[in-house]
Amino acid sequence: MSTQSEAATAPHAAGRPAGRTLLRVALKLDAAVSGANGAAYVVAAGPLGGLRGLSPSLLRAAGVFLVVFAVLVWLAGSRRAVSRSAVIAIVSLNALWAIASVAAAIVGWDSPEAVGTVWIVVQALVVGGFAELQLVGLRRTRS
Repeated sequence: MSTQSEAATAPHAAGRPAGRTLLRVALKLDAAVSGANGAAYVVAAGPLGGLRGLSPSLLRAAGVFLVVFAVLVWLAGSRRAVSRSAVIAIVSLNALWAIASVAAAIVGWDSPEAVGTVWIVVQALVVGGFAELQLVGLRRTRS
């Protein structure tokens, strides 16, 4: 039976350290959520915009960005060697998105309904969480 410290530092069955596995999972989860949101924004911009009080054209533009972003994040997380600079760029974009979303919610940009404002803040928290998880995974890959 291994001790807790051995379990924390032992490589996973696939031969990858825990930090690298965490980083890959964080990147792929970010890609999956971003891609799903982006696809929904592109395909259902009208109904989602109406529900949230946001312009369909804004949602479509955000959706296209998110789909492209998701593909790039998935590719970064799928490479044999995850690029440190790519992860830093992804974390930076996630942080920028989260900060801009909170700022947009505070100033009421595009005049969202209450449900839209809540959605903007919740997705900002999720995106900020992805950024933090990716940073933790990146730091653990150095240890």
